[in-house]
Amino acid sequence: MKPRAVTGLGVVSAVGVGKDTFFRALSEGAPLANAPRHPIESFDATNYPNAQDTVSEVPGFDPTKYLGDKGLRTLDRLTKLLVVAGRLGMHDAGFKRDGVYVQSSPERVGICCSNAYGSLEAITELDRVAQLEDARYINPAKFPNTVSNSASGYVSIWEDLRALNVSVSDGNCGALDAVACADIYLETRRADALLVGGAEAMSEALYLAFRRLGVVGKGTRLGEGAALLVLEPLEHARARKANVRAEVIGYGTAFHGPEGEELIFASEEAMESAIRIAIADAGVEPGDISVVASSVSGIKSHDEAEIAAISRVLGDVPIAAPKSVLGETLGAGGAMGMAAALAWFGGATPSPIVAGRAPKDVHHVLVTSIGYYGNASAVVMRAPRDAVRG
Repeated sequence: MKPRAVTGLGVVSAVGVGKDTFFRALSEGAPLANAPRHPIESFDATNYPNAQDTVSEVPGFDPTKYLGDKGLRTLDRLTKLLVVAGRLGMHDAGFKRDGVYVQSSPERVGICCSNAYGSLEAITELDRVAQLEDARYINPAKFPNTVSNSASGYVSIWEDLRALNVSVSDGNCGALDAVACADIYLETRRADALLVGGAEAMSEALYLAFRRLGVVGKGTRLGEGAALLVLEPLEHARARKANVRAEVIGYGTAFHGPEGEELIFASEEAMESAIRIAIADAGVEPGDISVVASSVSGIKSHDEAEIAAISRVLGDVPIAAPKSVLGETLGAGGAMGMAAALAWFGGATPSPIVAGRAPKDVHHVLVTSIGYYGNASAVVMRAPRDAVRG
């Protein structure tokens, strides 16, 4: 792929709202297990006494601080998270100031993002009303939230994005796969800039599903949030004198299914293939990678498969685990990893490191995501040219 400039970041996560809060938390690297406990707001957790120890929401999330208090009543949590991230990203990239376009135009800016289980909250709510009361009492204004691309659609409405609007649904790998889609759309001039990333929102149905799978409570904390990076062609970013925070230079994906009928499956082979493809696509050598922003989340089988694949391709490269700070954010995980890379390019020390030692200088970051169904994806990012050392 051609190098794509990253010129902005909007992020809402378990450590708070905004890139400065995010960067500071990633620099400190304090695991969520040590974070203060907050009452769960997204669902009634009274029937789940250990939920606070396994769930990490965006603390005190109040979208009205960023969006005002009108037009939010029918939006679900996922949409609010994503719209806030979109607004922050557009302003950080310099396209907007005080909510008004000051560069480019609505027709040339779009969005390409991911969520894995985004419509689960709305589907559960409507189904509960239909089953326990009567289908006649379903609120039709909330029905659009049941569609997986509804959240990104609302971002376009709220931020006046009139170029393409694409949602990617590929589980944990979706946010990195959105990068590949965005690259195609930028190459074909469907847009001059795209908000690219992912989002996931906490809900009772999501928590209960992972609880029954036996995932939470064994070192894994379910998180939520949204991260949208602004991607644009380098020449476009330079022409408008944008602040280029990083460049995305390579992408790879692969799939190797299970031999049996496992419901949850991590493929070491797919992860290895995705990494090799991404490095080749970026035109770099394995030794050029400074650190890996992995998707290690506390699920033993998946973590072992991912680390083994990384080590096989890259040797003893330092491996960081942003999810120990942010939680398992599923469809947003790859975008959170890319946001972590921006923090490291900005001078933060990669942390927490789960293998190797943190590098003194970060010039190339490999972001990896391993899926639950045999899929895996990877993206290579590099520091802006004038910041690359060594």
